[in-house]
Amino acid sequence: MYGGGFATIPAYLADIFGTQFVGAIHGRLLTAWSTAGIIGPVIVNYIREYQREIGVPWARAYDVTMYILAAMLVFGLIANALVTPLPDRWFMRDEELAKLQARRPTPEAAGATVFGIGPGGLDRRAALAWTAVGVPIAWGIWVTLSQALVLFSNRI
Repeated sequence: MYGGGFATIPAYLADIFGTQFVGAIHGRLLTAWSTAGIIGPVIVNYIREYQREIGVPWARAYDVTMYILAAMLVFGLIANALVTPLPDRWFMRDEELAKLQARRPTPEAAGATVFGIGPGGLDRRAALAWTAVGVPIAWGIWVTLSQALVLFSNRI
């Protein structure tokens, strides 16, 4: 599923929304996809735990969960079928695109080195962004390693 999605989504987005901003749209789609990848299992786990708390046998603990997931799949299929290509009035005309691209600085003027990557530097905004990403990742690595250490220290 993921390989097929990663292979076809950029072309699908370009067909639906045009190629000019498909990168930004693809980023938003991947963010939604990853959010669903976290929230989905959490929902399944909560439903299963609720089923167990009310006395549903283990063999039937996922019955309601599967019906809910099937309904969500049907909803997604219907939502995807309702997506239609945008009318031409929402697409940029060649003149608008040329005007937008003329306003963008050239890589040489922006001081870019290789493939549009600038000389670097860590300003306040970039440091804040890296902190917002780095702290949760560091915490997750710490928790994972400390729990793994507990598991393996009992076997030594």
